[in-house]
Amino acid sequence: MGLFLSCYENRLDTKGRISVPAAFRSSLNNENFAGVVLFRSFTHNCIEGLSMSRMEKMAGATDQMGIFDTELDDLSAMLFADARPLSFDVTGRIVIPEDLLKHANIKDSALFVGRGNSFQIWNPADFERTQKASLNNLKKIRPSLKISN
Repeated sequence: MGLFLSCYENRLDTKGRISVPAAFRSSLNNENFAGVVLFRSFTHNCIEGLSMSRMEKMAGATDQMGIFDTELDDLSAMLFADARPLSFDVTGRIVIPEDLLKHANIKDSALFVGRGNSFQIWNPADFERTQKASLNNLKKIRPSLKISN
């Protein structure tokens, strides 16, 4: 699985289709499912996106939780019941369901934001504000990543 890197702004056409950035599609070349899985973010007003294999890994992680766990009920409702597997058309476009667009306040254009193993789709102005706040937070806490060889 490739990484989702950088940001790309694309417009929705009159039929509600939007092109998934070519760099993101190339990150999905080795996938069995030719498309993406989208669901409403429960941490931001944006749409979460990932590959089907990543979604399968998330399902495996929930198997580690207790079967009657309240958190499992909530996660299942948000991750699996809300998830939309969307296939690419021949030009690499998808149609994002209206309820997801409404959740993210997306009307005419959307910003695809790489997050390594996943991506998000934002209203461009909302992401700009969120990114500025994140930068200010990081300046204060100055996190350190430990990378093993």
